[in-house]
Amino acid sequence: MQGSANLNIMIKAARKAGRSLVKDFREVENLQVSMKGAGDFVSKADHAAEQILREELLGARPNYGWLGEETGETAGKDPTRRWIVDPLDGTTNFLHGLPHWAVSIALEHKGEIVAGVVFDAAKDEMFYAERGTGAWLNDSKRLRVSGRRRMIEAVFATGVPFAAKRTLPATLKDFARLMPECAGVRRFGSAALDLAYVAAGRYDGYWERELNLWDIAAGALIVKEAGGLIEGVREDQDPLASGSLLCANNDIFSTFAKVIRET
Repeated sequence: MQGSANLNIMIKAARKAGRSLVKDFREVENLQVSMKGAGDFVSKADHAAEQILREELLGARPNYGWLGEETGETAGKDPTRRWIVDPLDGTTNFLHGLPHWAVSIALEHKGEIVAGVVFDAAKDEMFYAERGTGAWLNDSKRLRVSGRRRMIEAVFATGVPFAAKRTLPATLKDFARLMPECAGVRRFGSAALDLAYVAAGRYDGYWERELNLWDIAAGALIVKEAGGLIEGVREDQDPLASGSLLCANNDIFSTFAKVIRET
């Protein structure tokens, strides 16, 4: 797919940051004997990747605003446009040598996400979308959500919050209701890739609470452009503003949402 100039800038930046992370990822295994040492190393890798993204994205579009997981928010001269960046979604996987993490970049225009990139550098899979033009994988594969119509055949993904998080009891109740209704639930540890996998039809649906905008902004657009439906975990929630969302294909969305929303 031939994308816009902004999308091409995003893909180029994601690849450059991804190369840096892959190089660092190869060193993680040597640091596993020291949790503190490995943690410090990954933190440096994370910050280095965000610095690359900042240089590439703001270098190309210096007037745009910025929201990054590590460096926070910076207003731009153009108040209508903002980069939203997570340089390493799946940090715990990265820390433990698990090759399931991603670079996530979204472009916001007048409060709406208009372009998104999720790059799985370990597997060299680039998921991307622009509003109104569909979702794609690498150079030419068009993404579509799955066509499954029966919950009992569907596989869902979620994130399990840390014990200290207040939504853990709700998530455990979700499991108790959902597991008897479906073929399985996966917890792979990267919200950005969970959403990309829904767009690719690898998962049939996904839900999670307490997420940050940079975790989900790009992936949510990719799901929508692949034909998926997204709402808040509660019907009255804006999924991006609240950080609580659920998504699935058209055929099972209402049933899936009903199971998750039961009280």
